[in-house]
Parts: sequence; structure tokens; C-alpha cells
Amino acid sequence: MAVMTERPKWSDERLDDLSARVNDGFRRNDEEHHEIRREIKEGFDRMNARFDKQEARFDKQDARFEARMDRLEARMDQFQHTLFIFSGGLIGALIAAVITLVATVAS
Repeated sequence: MAVMTERPKWSDERLDDLSARVNDGFRRNDEEHHEIRREIKEGFDRMNARFDKQEARFDKQDARFEARMDRLEARMDQFQHTLFIFSGGLIGALIAAVITLVATVAS
């Protein structure tokens, strides 16, 4: 025959104790949750600060790169100008040589 156990009686004091334990558990959970959120926020703040430093370094390097590119562009402009003058002189010399050659052959 099965033994029937008596169900525990829940008095007001036991219910109050259970309620206090449940509330305490939620309070601890909330505290841990807030602590985790604070740690995550601090981690993101540190990461953002590092990104800001890196961005400043990139900006500085970008400015140096732009200055170097400007100098290179100026040198290329000078080279093109010199090449244009040289090719104009070369074309003029070739024309003079052809005229001289034609005049020499014609005489």
C-alpha cells in the first residue's frame, strides 16, 4: 500500500520567507546585471578612446601623405614642362635639319 505523505503547510511566515528569498534573488540578479552593463560600457569607452587615438594618428599620416603627394605633383608638373620644352626644341632641330638637307640636295 502506498504511503501518503502529508503536503507541507504554507503558513504566512513561510510564504513571507519565500517571498523575501525570491526578492533577494532578484535584487542580486539586478545588481549583477547592472555591474555587467557598467563593465561593458567601460570596455566600450576604452575601445572608443583607442579608436579616437588611432583616428588621430591616421589623420596625421593622411596630412603627411597629402603634403608628399602635393610635392610629387609639383615635381611632375615641372618634369612635364621640361619635357614639353625639350620636345619642342627637338622638333625645331629636326625641321631645321630637314630644311638644310633639302636645301643641300636641291643645290
